[in-house]
Amino acid sequence: MRITFKLFASLTDYLPPEVRPGNQMTLDVAPGDSISQIIAPFRLPPAMVHLVLVNGRYIAPTARDTTTLQDGDALAIWPPIAGG
Repeated sequence: MRITFKLFASLTDYLPPEVRPGNQMTLDVAPGDSISQIIAPFRLPPAMVHLVLVNGRYIAPTARDTTTLQDGDALAIWPPIAGG
């Protein structure tokens, strides 16, 4: 199945160079893969995986090992962001 995978801010550096300008890519994932399994090949530092959304819905850290996606879903991840 296919999903849209989006990384924001400094996390875009973990995407393949050719898709970094758009900060997203289409991924083929196996049905039943959890969020943690989907992002593992990208080697994102765990402390940098702060805000995780599936189709705009927040996924708590405790649910990321068990939450699975459906064909056509969008998985978006933001690092911690500070500002004033």
